[in-house]
Amino acid sequence: MNGQRLWAVARKETLHIVRDPRSLTMGIAIPMLLLILFGFALTLDVDDVPLVVWDQSRTPASRELISGFQGSPYFSLQAFVGGYDEIERAIDHSEALMAVVIPVDLGKTSSSGLPPSVQILVDGSDSNTAALAIGYGESVVRRWSQTVVLERFRRLGGQTVALPLEVRPRIWFNAEMESKNYIIPGLIAVIMMVIAALLTSLTVAREWETGTMEQLISTPLKGHELILGKFLPYFGIGLLDVLLAVLMGAFVFEVPLRGSLWLLFAMAAIFLTGALALGLVISIVTKGQLLASQLAMVLTFLPAFLLSGFMYDIGNMPRPIQVITHLIPARYFVTLLKGIYLKGVGLETLASEALLLAVFSVVMLLVSTLKFRKNLE
Repeated sequence: MNGQRLWAVARKETLHIVRDPRSLTMGIAIPMLLLILFGFALTLDVDDVPLVVWDQSRTPASRELISGFQGSPYFSLQAFVGGYDEIERAIDHSEALMAVVIPVDLGKTSSSGLPPSVQILVDGSDSNTAALAIGYGESVVRRWSQTVVLERFRRLGGQTVALPLEVRPRIWFNAEMESKNYIIPGLIAVIMMVIAALLTSLTVAREWETGTMEQLISTPLKGHELILGKFLPYFGIGLLDVLLAVLMGAFVFEVPLRGSLWLLFAMAAIFLTGALALGLVISIVTKGQLLASQLAMVLTFLPAFLLSGFMYDIGNMPRPIQVITHLIPARYFVTLLKGIYLKGVGLETLASEALLLAVFSVVMLLVSTLKFRKNLE
C-alpha cells in the first residue's frame, strides 16, 4: 500500500465533502436532527392518562378511591360523568383513555366485608398503552382495598394488623423507569448505521456517474487504496457524530453514562467501520447514486430499527425472526451501548458482542475491497 496515493484519495474525498454542503449536512446535521426528533418524540412512558369517573356511590369510601387516582402520577382526572353514554362520548372524542365506574353499593359492601367490585373501561386502540393503564388502575384499586381491609381489622381487633407479605421492588440500571434512558443509546446505533451506510453508498457510485472512475482506473491507484482513501474521511465524520451524540445524550437528554467512555468509542469505531464498508459495497455494486441510496436505506434502517432490539424485545419475536436478527450488526452494537450506558459493564461481559461486531467489520472491508477489484478487472 502506497501511503502517498492513499493520502491523495483521502484528501480528494475530504475536499469534495467540504465543497458539497449536502454531504456535510447529511453527515453531521441529519444525525443530530434525527436524534432530537426521535429522542423527544419516541417515548414509551405512559403518564397523565386522561381519566373520567362515574361515581354512583358518592360515599367517603368512593371519594377515598378517587383520591387515590388523583394522587397517582399516572392519571389525570378530566371530569366526573353521569352514565355510560358520557363515558363512550369521552373515549370516542379522545377526551379520556380510561374510565372508572364505581357502583352504588361500594360503601356498604366495603364496610360489611363483602368484596366490592369497580369497573375499569379502557380504550384499547393502542394495546400497549391500554395494558399499562389497566395495570396502573389495578394498582390504585389494590392499594385502596388493602387500606380498607386493614382498617376493618383495626376496628374489630383494636390493633393494627400487618400484611402477611410486603413487596419491596428495587429497579436496577434504570431506577427512574424512564424510556429515554434505553431509547437514546439504541437510537445512536440505529442513526449511525443508517447515516454511515448512506454516506459511503454514494461515493463510488458518484465516480461512475460523473465519468471520473475511468480516470482513477487508469492511474497506478490500487483497489484497496481507493477504498481506504474514500473510507477515512467518512470515518472521521462518523466519530464526530458519535461524539456529538454522546454529548447530546448527556446534556440534552440527561442519560447516565455509567461505563467506560473509551470503550464506547472503541466499539463505535468498530461499528462505523462495518457500516461504512457496507455502504461502499452497495455503492460498488449499484454504480448509481439513486439506487445506492435507496438500497442503503432498505438494508440499514429497517433491519436496524425493527430487528436490533432497539424498540422491540428480540425474545418476544417469533423464533425464525430471532435467528435472522443474528445477521443484523446493529443488534450487537445496541447491546453494547445499553450495557455500557446503563449497566456500566465492560468487555468481560460484552466480549461476544464485540467479537461479532469486529467480524462483521472485517468481512465488510474484505468484501468491498474484493468487489471493487473485480470491477476494475
